[in-house]
Amino acid sequence: DEKQHLKLTGISTFGSGDVFGEGHDANTSSILPSVEDGWRENNTASRPSEIRISPDATHALAKINNDIYTVLIPRYGKTPEISLADADKAKFPAKKLTIMGGEFPAWSYDSKNVHWSLGSSHFRYDLDASTRFSDSLALVKKAEKELKDKETKTDSIADNKDKDEKKKDELFKAEEFKINVSYKRDIPQGTLVLKAGRILTMNGTEVIENGDILIVNNRIKEVGASGSFSIPSGAKIIDVSGKTITPGFIDTHAHMWPNWGVHKNQIWMYSANLAYGVTTTRDPQTGSTDVLTYADMVDAGMMHGPRVYSTGPGVGFWAYKIESLDHAKDVLKQYSDYYNTKTIKMYVVGNRQQRQWIIMAAKELKLMPTTEGSLDFKLNMTEIMDGYPGHEHSYPIYPIYNDVIESAAKSQIAVTPTLLVSYGGPWAENYYYSREKVYDDKKLQYFTPYEELAQKSRRRPGWFMDEEHVFKKHAEFMNDLVVAGGIAGVGSHGQLQGLGFHWELWSVASGGMDNYNALKVATILGAKAIGLDGDIGTIENGKLADLLIMNENPLQNLRNTNTLNMVIKNGTVFKADSLDEVWPIEKKAEKFNWQTVKPTGLPGIKN
Repeated sequence: DEKQHLKLTGISTFGSGDVFGEGHDANTSSILPSVEDGWRENNTASRPSEIRISPDATHALAKINNDIYTVLIPRYGKTPEISLADADKAKFPAKKLTIMGGEFPAWSYDSKNVHWSLGSSHFRYDLDASTRFSDSLALVKKAEKELKDKETKTDSIADNKDKDEKKKDELFKAEEFKINVSYKRDIPQGTLVLKAGRILTMNGTEVIENGDILIVNNRIKEVGASGSFSIPSGAKIIDVSGKTITPGFIDTHAHMWPNWGVHKNQIWMYSANLAYGVTTTRDPQTGSTDVLTYADMVDAGMMHGPRVYSTGPGVGFWAYKIESLDHAKDVLKQYSDYYNTKTIKMYVVGNRQQRQWIIMAAKELKLMPTTEGSLDFKLNMTEIMDGYPGHEHSYPIYPIYNDVIESAAKSQIAVTPTLLVSYGGPWAENYYYSREKVYDDKKLQYFTPYEELAQKSRRRPGWFMDEEHVFKKHAEFMNDLVVAGGIAGVGSHGQLQGLGFHWELWSVASGGMDNYNALKVATILGAKAIGLDGDIGTIENGKLADLLIMNENPLQNLRNTNTLNMVIKNGTVFKADSLDEVWPIEKKAEKFNWQTVKPTGLPGIKN
């Protein structure tokens, strides 16, 4: 027989429930409120994504949002609904164990400890020691109160004010174990020269019509007109005459989400993006911390992929109710001290005061925040005024006049419009799906599982006349922003892995942007948007060797970005149609699981 022991809830958050975390259901699957409920606040109580009963069956631990709690399980009576929003005041004895957050909670075998992890740290919370700590603290408080009651009433008002100032309660903290696992970063060894190609350096407006590039290991050492520098003896020379070379593309709003939980050693999305020339990605909302492992695996050469940067899980309205600047710092320490993301996503986390606390904490902890567009133009303007350096998705109005253009440009907020999922009209991806033979693309078929490609390209839910599409209107603002000296990025939003970046780039350019500026948005401006322009984004001495070799010139036709011959990432040269490695060693790319040949000649298998 089954018995429901208890129902748990956590803090009430702004808007609807967690749409990115674990365990959401039909009641919490919508980011935005319904039309009927849109005018009223809907601050719902958070619910656990995980509940585990202790081995001795007396307590339960619960993970609610990113915090971990324990609570006594009542043995008799009706099933209680217990709020852990303030664990010290819960109906039954309860404790909030985490200060900054935690993942993967588990009981010890004897029910006396709770374990969890955060980033590469492991935590152990001793429940008995916590109880002793709380009891001691209560005795100290009692003694202090008795002493205070005995004080004479001759103290001055100022003295009383000083003594009445509320002290912060000391907190019992879990024991932390930092786990260091070292891997060697994958850096190719050797000297390579790309000879006699057209080089679009993205350094100003520079174009070298017949140029050479010298690469040593994973960095560019020389760039110039062909023959302008001596070629080291023993260097590998690749003739790129007639071809065009650009910096690697940077996807500033990439979502490459494999199934979460069980880690894999091959992710087709990573390979697809690299094969289409995306050498760096920034995911501004991962929904999971799995990406932190995958980023390390790419850096160690354990799997193909672009450089993988991310905000980690968004600091979102569904998970947090920020109470103070100190609370904001505690939340963001997950990212600065444990996830090591260097960047965060402030996902409409509350009112303006709370949003200001987040950016103040981010500045102190040296984190670069970006923001969610959220279809709210007034909110977007406050984020510019408050100093947020990034904006995801388009501004949801048209036309946009010079006051906003200049404000965005001069503030240097980086705008990634994600036009494939345009605000205010049909998504731009529908334009391409309805006008091109996506399913028949051989390269897409090679890098994309059949189910994924067929589901996206064989049947589409909508077709729209050209004048119904809004992405060209959004693109007009992007052109105005870049011309005014602003920062912009190309973000494919994970809509179609690989080719989707090119669709987004072409869409961004569709509002009158010239091809060179469009390529700047895809390279150096994207690098500035995520704070990496010191290492990537242009072709010049000292930069990392992330380069694309195209058969045709994208300055003549921007669609020539999809004529890739070779992709160079971190100095390693790949064939663009297969990701076979060309240099410094020749190596065939590993087959994807859907490309393997079925076994033959084995017992029990009919041929």
